[in-house]
Amino acid sequence: MARVDEYLTVPAIQGQMDLNLLFFGFEECLPGHTWGPGLRDSYILHYVHSGCGVFRTTEKAYELEAGQGFVIFPEMLVHYSADEADPWTYSWIGFAGLNAKSLLQRAQINAGHPVFTELSENSFGSFYHDLKAAEGERGSDVVGHSILYRILADLIRCSPEPTDEQKPRHSREGYIRKAIEYIESSYSQKMSVLDIARSVGLDRTYLSGLFKEQYGVSLQAFLLEYRMKRAADLLRNPELSVSDVSRSVGYIDPFLFSKMFKKVTGASPRQYRETRL
Repeated sequence: MARVDEYLTVPAIQGQMDLNLLFFGFEECLPGHTWGPGLRDSYILHYVHSGCGVFRTTEKAYELEAGQGFVIFPEMLVHYSADEADPWTYSWIGFAGLNAKSLLQRAQINAGHPVFTELSENSFGSFYHDLKAAEGERGSDVVGHSILYRILADLIRCSPEPTDEQKPRHSREGYIRKAIEYIESSYSQKMSVLDIARSVGLDRTYLSGLFKEQYGVSLQAFLLEYRMKRAADLLRNPELSVSDVSRSVGYIDPFLFSKMFKKVTGASPRQYRETRL
């Protein structure tokens, strides 16, 4: 069987940190084709169109066939290989972002259970072709991200109903939601983690732990990334100076703001603006 290997990167939506499509691809594997053991630095979902193969983590090996798939988690040591007699053909999509982990958790996919099975009609089988068709069109980055959200929605829909033990604790979700609402309404003001914790009536260490569990980052890191995301959006407005943007996201000192912005995005506010205007 001929081997087709296409790997396409996707320009990031400016300021997008909640969920970001990074790349996608398609491959008809040769018999015994293998990858790893190795690590990835993003989430990568693979969907098997035909054939079969084995996906291995440090804890378990999964024999998968058409209609099934697996998700590689960041820094997860994995190894996967196509069957010798009936090698698999699969598509993949890579993504990152603050909401990636929590959305996968809603689909009952995690590092301990990284596989899924297609249960109904959904977008798994067509996402590569849909993404490929959107290339070069105006708004293709937005279309690509909408397809990624559609895939994750399908994962949630086709996942089995959670047991009572697996159902989320609504009080925890409520505290996180209230904290995010406070951040959304007050990020332009002087605000600390302690202020956020007081607004929802929790100890700041405990609340930060809830954010770490839900989003994979501390409350302090979540607040910083949220502010810098808003700053990135504002920097696209040429009428606003860097100092204007700094004040608008809660930083009185523009030098501290620039330092934090570069820490999150890898570029200074002026460098970021020059590449996007």
